[in-house]
Amino acid sequence: MKSLNILLKEKGITREKLIRKWSSYQDYMKFIGNRVFSDHVLQKAVERASENFMNNYLKNLRRYPYITRLADEVRKIKDESIKRIDELIRTACENFRENHAECILARDAEEARKIIGKIVGSGKIIVKSKSLTTEEIMIREYLEKIGNDVYETDLGEFLVQALGPKPMHFTSPALHLTRERISVFIRRFFNVDINKNNVEKMVEIIREFLRNKYFKADIGISGANVVAADPGALFILTNEGNARLATTIPPIHIAVVGIEKIVPTFQDAFKVSEVIAKYAGYKTLSYVNIVTGPSKTGDIEKTVVYGAQGPKELYVILLDNGRMKAAKDPIFREALRCLKCGACHFACPIYRVLGGFWGGDVYAGGIGLVWTYITDPKWFEKIYPQLFLCLGEKGCTEVCPMNIDTPRLLREIRRRADSKK
Repeated sequence: MKSLNILLKEKGITREKLIRKWSSYQDYMKFIGNRVFSDHVLQKAVERASENFMNNYLKNLRRYPYITRLADEVRKIKDESIKRIDELIRTACENFRENHAECILARDAEEARKIIGKIVGSGKIIVKSKSLTTEEIMIREYLEKIGNDVYETDLGEFLVQALGPKPMHFTSPALHLTRERISVFIRRFFNVDINKNNVEKMVEIIREFLRNKYFKADIGISGANVVAADPGALFILTNEGNARLATTIPPIHIAVVGIEKIVPTFQDAFKVSEVIAKYAGYKTLSYVNIVTGPSKTGDIEKTVVYGAQGPKELYVILLDNGRMKAAKDPIFREALRCLKCGACHFACPIYRVLGGFWGGDVYAGGIGLVWTYITDPKWFEKIYPQLFLCLGEKGCTEVCPMNIDTPRLLREIRRRADSKK
């Protein structure tokens, strides 16, 4: 079976590359002028998405007035968890191991890649669900480099994998790709003539292409939205159902999770999950997948055997990559509350013009600049010119369920950067 990269090359489809650094603010603005200001389709897409999101967001607040109180409770849970992060890592790993899963702490992106590369090896087919944390460590690119075929199975992420250049939003990665551009891609890649307005058919074609990959895959990779340290459980929230397939059909499941997502208990994790869904603009999500260990059965004389219908092995990679340092920083520990719901993006006037081109390589928007500062050693050359764009009007803070003051954090990054010049 040919890899996606080979198929794209054969079809003459080139993935847009992301410019990763700018030598000056003027260079960044020149890039924005050439790439973004002239992209009226992107701006229209962000405008429509912002309007739709705000309508759904306000509808949720009216329909579920308790959600703001629950968000306050979750904020306290997150703050307490950040204070106890060392303890919760130990508790989570102990419980996952007791559940017959491996749990490993990776100190940085390179260590995480090496750990996963050792588990995977080469010559494997890998199906992957949407995960910003795996994007952060560039695991898809690394696994491809050592000889594996990796397929993003979230529809939006698959399109970004094929067309580039980066996820444009925490929950809607392909926000910059219109039905017109996607229809052109489908015609060239699948040799199917399709009407640009037939979105349902587009989804069907891509679904059919990805469907057999689950059953041929050797390994499934996912992230997790929240982790319950006790009893050791991954909460994976999706609408498409791809994460459930990717984490239950292949014989091996690898989950990569930032340590800031760990909370003490099962009940805490459920509360976080509901706040994520409501503040992401959904009444409810289609799937809440809870994974505590590999599949097992005790149906024959109560003898437990692992690897019944689902994976025989589960590996949980807990990622530090700057988070531990941020947890000890009296200013930036606030950022670790972030639930990645993406509400702040649509309340940001800069994002509504530039989309995900304002932000880091992986994380979009103002909060994305903060996460790049926390997780990327090369943050200065990638985000410094962008720090001056924030207007400081705090619409992002008002809609954020965790009340993160992103403008204040951006000013602090700028102050620290200027003091090192």
